[in-house]
Amino acid sequence: MIDQLKEHIKEVKEFSTTSKEAIETFRIQYLGKKGILNQFFAEFKQVPNDQKKEFGKTINELKVLATEKVSTLKSALEAKGGDTLVYGDLTRPGEPIELGARHPISIVKNQIIDIFSRIGFNVSEGPEIEDDWHNFTALNLPEHHPARDMQDTFFIQTNPDLLLRTHTSSVQVRYMENHAPPIRTISPGRVYRNEAISARSHCFFHQVEGLYIDKDVSFADLKQTLQFFTTELFGKSKIRLRPSYFPFTEPSAEVDVYWGLETETDYRMTKGTGWLEIMGCGMVDPNVLDNCGIDSNIYSGFAFGMGIDRIALLLHQISDIRLLSENDLRFLEQFKSAF
Repeated sequence: MIDQLKEHIKEVKEFSTTSKEAIETFRIQYLGKKGILNQFFAEFKQVPNDQKKEFGKTINELKVLATEKVSTLKSALEAKGGDTLVYGDLTRPGEPIELGARHPISIVKNQIIDIFSRIGFNVSEGPEIEDDWHNFTALNLPEHHPARDMQDTFFIQTNPDLLLRTHTSSVQVRYMENHAPPIRTISPGRVYRNEAISARSHCFFHQVEGLYIDKDVSFADLKQTLQFFTTELFGKSKIRLRPSYFPFTEPSAEVDVYWGLETETDYRMTKGTGWLEIMGCGMVDPNVLDNCGIDSNIYSGFAFGMGIDRIALLLHQISDIRLLSENDLRFLEQFKSAF
């Protein structure tokens, strides 16, 4: 039996190949679970006692030689650029997968959607290329109405009736045309206006507008809804509504939240007043309801709208709105742990 071991030692020493498959076959032949070495180990108890010492020494020698031969042949094959190098060393750790960062606009939009969903508002969407009816006329802005000058518009050159929507109120019009009251929906999305780009304004930005239509809806319902929203988003419960003008709501108001004057940043943001304007709102004009096929003698409602970009600047203390659209990874990676 010892002579058989010595024959195998000789074969192992003489074995050579440049084939990956041959190396694996050799390894299984000698070092596999049913390989030659395990067979010899199983027969160890049958060896006469006076030969066990030499037998054990020889079988260990065979095991070491077979193991080293497999390792040496694999290393030589890799060094020559064998097949294993097609994918590199598969035993090496993989490249780390970095955690992505959610965009601050998406973070704030998701927060707003979450807050309003808790009080029954669903989410509606519409096209960014809109027609004149849905963007202006249906919203109490007929052709040549002076209020159209409040929004500098990008028109489609090949079709003057088409434009890039200036607000997501157009989505509300489409929703009212296709859904009967009661209606409770918010419409987040990108809008476009022909404005100079600066640290505080851009030619495209994001809005979210809300709409509630039902019987006996009052201004008190609007105020309570906005009170809930500002408390949940900002942690500020004190708001005020100032009279304003919007063509599609009457009466209309601007909403301010009391931010406070606790820090130097608070003074700068609120210009020393402690109050910060965050949105516009009002009761839906009866003409808008009638234009959308809803009987204004039966139903009433309120609407509100705010800039998501502006809210993001406030919540995350971002000084320049242009940072939101420049895709600078150094900026975006700061929001990895955000909601």
